[in-house]
Amino acid sequence: MRTALLQSSGRPGSVVENLKVLDEASGRAAAAGAALLAAPEMFLTGYAIGDDIARLAEPADGDSADAIAEIATRHGLAIAYGYPERDGDAVFNSAQLISADGTRLANYRKTHLFGCLERDHFTPGAAPVVQAELDGLRVGIMICYDVEFPENVRAHALAGTDFLVVPTAQMHPFQFVAESVVPVRAFENQMYVAYVNRVGQEGEFEFVGLSTLAGPDGVARTRAGRADELLLADVDPVFLAAARAANPYLKDRRPGLYGSLV
Repeated sequence: MRTALLQSSGRPGSVVENLKVLDEASGRAAAAGAALLAAPEMFLTGYAIGDDIARLAEPADGDSADAIAEIATRHGLAIAYGYPERDGDAVFNSAQLISADGTRLANYRKTHLFGCLERDHFTPGAAPVVQAELDGLRVGIMICYDVEFPENVRAHALAGTDFLVVPTAQMHPFQFVAESVVPVRAFENQMYVAYVNRVGQEGEFEFVGLSTLAGPDGVARTRAGRADELLLADVDPVFLAAARAANPYLKDRRPGLYGSLV
């Protein structure tokens, strides 16, 4: 499955402009044969927008979801994107996957909130594993800081996730996560991992880019620099099956020894 990673911070504070950026990128991705376009954490609104997070938050089935479903249908590819989700009085840092026919396939709420900005504006999610079937692959979703907890990614591996999509707002000085942690997570859990980041200065944060798609062999299939970029890489189920047959990590586990972890 050819996958496009949209490394961009869009236009913080403007949902309308970010939908335009997503539309244009979707057209380019589809023309290059992509079946899925993944956008960063909080792409719909911007990340460092303070109280505008609550003002711009929408339900998972809100107007912006409808607009993105129309973009997905028109270009013929699935779209995963980050946004602030409103559910009653609660606001979640969420990511949603919409299929090429406009169906809402999965909605994930970030479980591990990072820093004061997130803890001040969001409620943590409670479901660690959210998955959907897409083009014969079991696709899982998590967001940024979540992938830094090995238990989180291992839960996906045990639930059969083939391809983990991680919208991200990774900032300086934590670029080692993109460079080192993400490929290791892919290897130790025998899955593909797409880590798609924001880029540039936004408020007090400097987002480092370096978006990547890592394979189950721990090798990055593509890696961005530190500017806006649309990356393309393939997720190969045949290679995934071969890697899982060769790597014994998951079958050599001894869960009876791990009770102290919880």
